[in-house]
Amino acid sequence: MKKRNESSSDLTSLHYHLPPLPPNPAPSHQTTTTTTPVLYYYYYYKFSLLFQSYLPDIPPIPPMAAAQISSGISSLTNHSPAIAFDSSLTSARSATISFSKNLNPTLLAIRSLETRRHHKSSTVCSAVTIDNNSEPMELDTTLSPRVNSVKPSKTVAISDQAAALVEAGVPVIRLAAGEPDFDTPAVIAEAGINAIREGYTRYTPNAGTLELRTAICKKLKEENDLSYTPDQIVVSNGAKQSILQAVLAVCSPGDEVIIPAPFWVSYPEMARLADATPVILPASISENFLLDPKLLESKITEKSRLLILCSPSNPTGSVYPKKLLEEIAHVVAKHPRLLVLSDEIYEHIIYAPAVHTSFASLPGMWERTLTVNGFSKAFAMTGWRLGYIAGPKHFVAACNKIQSQSTSGASSIAQKAAVAALGMGHAGGEAVAHMVKAFRERRDFLVSAFGELEGVKMSEPQGAFYLFLDFSYYYGTEVEGFGLIKDSESLCRYFLEQGQVALVPGDAFGDDTCIRISYAASLSTLQAAAERIKKAILTLKSPASV
Repeated sequence: MKKRNESSSDLTSLHYHLPPLPPNPAPSHQTTTTTTPVLYYYYYYKFSLLFQSYLPDIPPIPPMAAAQISSGISSLTNHSPAIAFDSSLTSARSATISFSKNLNPTLLAIRSLETRRHHKSSTVCSAVTIDNNSEPMELDTTLSPRVNSVKPSKTVAISDQAAALVEAGVPVIRLAAGEPDFDTPAVIAEAGINAIREGYTRYTPNAGTLELRTAICKKLKEENDLSYTPDQIVVSNGAKQSILQAVLAVCSPGDEVIIPAPFWVSYPEMARLADATPVILPASISENFLLDPKLLESKITEKSRLLILCSPSNPTGSVYPKKLLEEIAHVVAKHPRLLVLSDEIYEHIIYAPAVHTSFASLPGMWERTLTVNGFSKAFAMTGWRLGYIAGPKHFVAACNKIQSQSTSGASSIAQKAAVAALGMGHAGGEAVAHMVKAFRERRDFLVSAFGELEGVKMSEPQGAFYLFLDFSYYYGTEVEGFGLIKDSESLCRYFLEQGQVALVPGDAFGDDTCIRISYAASLSTLQAAAERIKKAILTLKSPASV
């Protein structure tokens, strides 16, 4: 929208990138314009203020130029430009500013952005000229190869797509996100509200408040048989941040991070962000998607630095029995360079007779284990963004250092709420037990419902709130009006388009034979989703029957 009523033909489009500033105002003979140096610096100064958030490296105005600006501003009142902002400014990719031609358009003739790709890197070029005879200069904004190696999260992408369909009026049932459908328990919410009312809204220590870290130590001792001191705990903005910081802290370029598959989508990408190599070890549905210690032993090399375990598991719901963990620990103990990251975020969402065992509690494993947990899943606190890591001080201090130079400490309000959560009783008390009971009822319903479908294989989950179903029986099916179902992604697209149910393809988790269903939804919603999926399946014919 223009500030003045001028025709578009009377405007010259300018991009917001600026030319380098000379040390002193350039002599008039060096430019083809008749505009004074003062005017040049005046508009440079105005541009630098306007776009300082986009161009943090704008050089300062030299003293001589600043003096000239100060003395000459009064003469510039008749030269104020008409400025028009393009709506793309908010994207931080490009912006257009239009100046009246009576300013002399040769002062800053700046052309639009052009996007080019070089070897999977995004390069943005800005052509900038100071006078009519200058050649365009290209600005290289190539992205880091480290970032280019990272894949976007499919769970987030599908959740966003489903949300967009719902907003457009399509009645999509969303079973893609890993988020409890329960409200945060009232006692936790009240603690957060009270923190705000009492003015507990300032920075906390980088590693977290002593009150919360002490409460975490108490929880770990009583529930997990793990002994830590507060200086061996770092509280972060979610368990995801805790995991990433741990990977960055202990991995060097070229190191290998061993990840059993199916895996949580972010594990391999976090390894890549650390310039490490993810080594995927597949686990079969016939073995309940649990890592085989013999396979682990055969894949460990001198580059192996970190083994990531998740129990209860996302995406399978599998729970590692203590005996199997002991066998894995026996293998790990043979390799002094190999550490273990134990992701225990679903610890309290577990169904008897399954029992959770913390890997660090096994003989000889405390010294080499980084235990990650948090409040999002069991306490239905996903939006509060709070997790933590516990481990030997040497490693945890490194995580704390990374956090001090990135996000700093977690929310003071969320930390007060977390203290209340840990005070609710063993394993979250009655409130968490109520949620776990509901999750179990939902799991039992889905296991029964999908057990009736021809060709579908499953491993009954023992924890978390996911069902990881093998639908590969239907791969190779041609569907009229849709096309070929060739893999988990095309099958999930079919369910979304034909059944209006959003699920996550198994290839995102390292197993393309399966799809993940989150049962963090009401029983009535799951019943409706199961009916839609069944109806969509009935229109398919297995390749064998065609």
